[in-house]
Amino acid sequence: MRLRALLAAMALALTPAGTLFHASPASAETGELRIAQQFGIAYLPLIVAKEQKLIEKHAAADGLPDLKVEWLRLSGAAAMNDALISGGLDFATAGVAPAILTWDKTRGKTDIVLISSLGSMPNVLTTNNPKVKTLKDFAATDRIALPSVKVGFQPIVLQIAAEKEFGQYDKLDDLTVSLPHPDATTSILAGTGGITAHFTSPPFVQQQLESGKVHAVLNSYDVLGGPHTFNVVYGTKKFATENPKTVNAFVAALDEANAWIKANPAEAAKLYIAAESSKLDPAFVERIIRDPQINFTTVPERVDVFSDFEYRIGLIKQKPGWKELFQPGLHARNGS
Repeated sequence: MRLRALLAAMALALTPAGTLFHASPASAETGELRIAQQFGIAYLPLIVAKEQKLIEKHAAADGLPDLKVEWLRLSGAAAMNDALISGGLDFATAGVAPAILTWDKTRGKTDIVLISSLGSMPNVLTTNNPKVKTLKDFAATDRIALPSVKVGFQPIVLQIAAEKEFGQYDKLDDLTVSLPHPDATTSILAGTGGITAHFTSPPFVQQQLESGKVHAVLNSYDVLGGPHTFNVVYGTKKFATENPKTVNAFVAALDEANAWIKANPAEAAKLYIAAESSKLDPAFVERIIRDPQINFTTVPERVDVFSDFEYRIGLIKQKPGWKELFQPGLHARNGS
């Protein structure tokens, strides 16, 4: 009796706080996922996932029936990164090139990880200057509009192209100016504001080329040697590690959205226009979705090309492979 009492007392003393004989229960996953959604056709998979509640569907199938998904609109990468670092946001979106810069800057601090690709999509350098056929034809009076100079997606692709053409990656940097895609499109089509060229993405590329007032100088697929990831979703490594089911549900939702877009391009175009309150013609949007160069996929493509270049010119301190950048759930896929 004394022995049983002693053992009972020991057990009682050791039970609180999950000490020696009490295993700590696994921490529960988040009940909320906050995603920063940007505008444009490149973000169509997120729009489909939102409108069809695909993230909630896949989360419930994996044992998270009450996941609440909140969609936020934040202007610019700086605002998104601030929100991500402060804990006010779980997933941010950006071009793959600036996302790699953020990965490098936060190493050993916040530590971000890329969650998924949003797809491969060419960007095109257009011009209204009939004398410009190649990069070598640009003169000191030309101005190339980009969403942001130096470190955005388009300027880094332009630097890669300039290095191949001139042997000097910053050869055209002095010609670049920061201007949002809609404003640059208006300027280049009207021939105002001194803008003679624009490095841009869908749907602005198609709007410009179909006007007959501009022509293409180069395609980013040609610069990088083939299809490449354009935009990505990223979050903190801490969040991804603590919420594996949520991350898996998110990627599965994008996979389903991508399959639906490919199978239903006309319906996808209508959904995009309704969700974005866009004034674009549904047939125009459908043509973009059907473009064989555009591939909505979660698989990273030619991400290593960006990492190699950014490391070589000193924009990042460490050169990561694509698997080091992306969360483990994508590692078994045929990425690059």
